[in-house]
Amino acid sequence: MENQIPTKLKDFRNFLYLVWKHLALPRPTQVQYDIANFIQSKEKRIIINAFRGVGKSWITSAYVCHQLLLNPQLNILVVSASKNRADDFSTFTLRLINEIEVLAHLKPRDDQRQSKVSFDVKPARASHAPSVKSLGITGQLTGSRSDLVIADDVESANNSATMGMRDKLSEQVKEFESILKPQGRIIFLGTMQNEMSLYNQLPARGYKQRIWTARYPNEKQVKNFGDILAPLIRNTWSIDEQGKPTDPERFDDEDLKKRQLSYGASGFNLQFMLDTSISDANKYPLSLSDLVVMSLNPKTAPEKVIWASSPELKHEELPCVGLHSDAFYRPMQIQGDWMEYQGSVLAIDPSGRGDNETSYVCAKMLNGNVFITDAGGLVGGYTDKTLQSIATIAKQQEVNLILVEENYGGGMFTKLLLPFVTKTYPVTIEEIRHQEAKEKRIIDTLEPLMQQHRLIIDSNVVHKDYNSANEMYTLEKALRYQLFYQMSRISNVRGSLAIDDRLDVLSMACRYWVDQLAKDQHTAQAQRREEALRDELDSFLDTQVFNKRPSNRWM
Repeated sequence: MENQIPTKLKDFRNFLYLVWKHLALPRPTQVQYDIANFIQSKEKRIIINAFRGVGKSWITSAYVCHQLLLNPQLNILVVSASKNRADDFSTFTLRLINEIEVLAHLKPRDDQRQSKVSFDVKPARASHAPSVKSLGITGQLTGSRSDLVIADDVESANNSATMGMRDKLSEQVKEFESILKPQGRIIFLGTMQNEMSLYNQLPARGYKQRIWTARYPNEKQVKNFGDILAPLIRNTWSIDEQGKPTDPERFDDEDLKKRQLSYGASGFNLQFMLDTSISDANKYPLSLSDLVVMSLNPKTAPEKVIWASSPELKHEELPCVGLHSDAFYRPMQIQGDWMEYQGSVLAIDPSGRGDNETSYVCAKMLNGNVFITDAGGLVGGYTDKTLQSIATIAKQQEVNLILVEENYGGGMFTKLLLPFVTKTYPVTIEEIRHQEAKEKRIIDTLEPLMQQHRLIIDSNVVHKDYNSANEMYTLEKALRYQLFYQMSRISNVRGSLAIDDRLDVLSMACRYWVDQLAKDQHTAQAQRREEALRDELDSFLDTQVFNKRPSNRWM
């Protein structure tokens, strides 16, 4: 019973020392002690993100033993990404109970459960729920009742690669709340897989997150981590300390260098520095910072727009839903006169069925730059209201052409749209059929435009994109429907986005102008070749050789 436990052992850090001694390990390091202290805090919802190899699973397993030592009537659930990993956790925990003397009174009786799937401790009263139970995240959580839920690496590369996977995982962990007893606790521990990691979402649900890095972070990383960086590291950090090992007893500088070579820069930053920014920059090729955002006129645009990413050019007032390093920038300079656009198209991606919306983008061309003057999404499928809205937008933007993605009913949407366009704003409608994989097609179209800073967005489009999504959808869904969220999160992985309608139609509109530019370049090249041949011929005709009298020798 708790009152029979030595006072010193009530502090989990002292108990951890005892466990490490039993396992013939060196005494716990300062980082391990710090993790242990955070685990035993009074916080009901916590996230432990620590570098690979620090021993967080072993520490948490020891904590389960400590909790059962203090109160044998507890019901504890261990959940991992895979059933095998969860079973390994509970097996190790049972081993500690069977081997450590101070836990001897907790050994299960012969008539109690004592498998790797679930086991009881001896003093536990009869219950449907075992003292410790292990499950994979895809297992049947419903029906379990727990005082403590340990989520040990529930997020893995295999279950978080795409938006759909991440959404599914996010919904699965919500189940923890329904099985938790009053005053119960939930502890997440793991390593983040990307910027959109489940662990980065949980603080919004009331979780307290803490990060332990393998090296002292640099200034930028310290700023990005903010309050979630472990006080042990944050309070001892200095310019002179950055880059040095935080836990040299565990991993010294030489060891970390070898691991960095093995993992690569991106992998090391993810697994050992818990910094997703480098990984994300490599993984997500479309950066919002490459856009030029300014107030646009629906009829004219400047001849030349010059981009820069200086801090004073940052749009502080615009809602930015990109990655941590993303921001919107106004142009550094505008040169020349404001001229009429060379052309204007309205691209439409019909919704068809399901949760998709009918998305649209108005893209205009001038001097090799693409200007986005309007964009958004319409709910209601192919209703008269939606069709009329499209016709009205075409009129307001004075477009020369409407492009419709042929993905619904074999061209039925175009047939339905035509009467509304004919009545409101007669304009040509063309259908577009895509052959390439969606992710590749979108990235291949937009990345060159954005890296050359030739994609220019009306600032009103940014506001409209953000506000319309929040008005049309629930808080949880709204983010995924936004154009600029989709833009910053797409990758070459198939299915990387669960919803991509607004981004897809943007790429379709831009692709039209990219193709037109290519045609114009080919035409210009042909004209230049023709002119060069004419000049050469004229030069030849003017030569003295040609003007000599012909010889009679061959007559």
